[in-house]
Amino acid sequence: MEFLLLFIIALCAGIIGALVGLGGGAILIPATLFIGISLGFIPDITPQTVVGLSVIMMIFTGLASTLSYMKSKTVDFKSGFIFFAGSVPGTITGAWINKGLDLPSFNLYFGILLIILAIILIIRDRLKPVKWFVENGKKMNFVDGNGERYQYGYPIWFALLFTFFVGLMSGLFGIGGGSMIVPAMIILFLFPPHVAVATSMFLVFLTSIVNSASHIYLGNVPWLYTIPVIPGAYIGAKLGATLGKKLKSESLVFALRIVLLLLGVRSIFDALF
Repeated sequence: MEFLLLFIIALCAGIIGALVGLGGGAILIPATLFIGISLGFIPDITPQTVVGLSVIMMIFTGLASTLSYMKSKTVDFKSGFIFFAGSVPGTITGAWINKGLDLPSFNLYFGILLIILAIILIIRDRLKPVKWFVENGKKMNFVDGNGERYQYGYPIWFALLFTFFVGLMSGLFGIGGGSMIVPAMIILFLFPPHVAVATSMFLVFLTSIVNSASHIYLGNVPWLYTIPVIPGAYIGAKLGATLGKKLKSESLVFALRIVLLLLGVRSIFDALF
């Protein structure tokens, strides 16, 4: 039963992650902790092993999404590698900090993070673009399928600093970081939305490899449970990326805001009570 539940969770995490640029960890982790501990299907799951499971999953959601988005030529590989350079030390640091967290502490901090991410998604569309970063940074151009031209960019020093923080959160909590970096790419760096999502998933793929290596070294990966999670995540990400090319994701983002808020409140409640 736990294998079927994990497959379904990973499938949903892959679809949602690819559609809105998340790695899927924000869905997998609270859902797995719920079925594992609250429902008792995986009694041996811990904050460390669920994060290890999540980062392994995100390799495959990131890979599947990137391969799909490459076909539509919306992945900015240069920016992806620059962001990756900043996130690597953060990812390693976060994985090292994670080993000292017990379940109540993990639930509390993770719940706070989920609520912050939900707030970011709520206010994202109401924030005005900040042109300073483009005007004072590395500039790039993109022409979409309709012939519309975009100019976006960023100071490399700021991108490295910001992605260090994103990597820290990724290593600590096993999330992909897309929910933090996609709004920043759109609002601060003026990325076209589809390029932001596609590049975010490429970054998720790269950082998850480093993140996984750290958690494998620390012994945090429950390899048995990767059996249903990997195919579920890969299939889900392919489906999500395909849908993302055809659909507007406003409705899904709205639902995700509510889900993250509820999951965050529940996680904090479990920690305190």
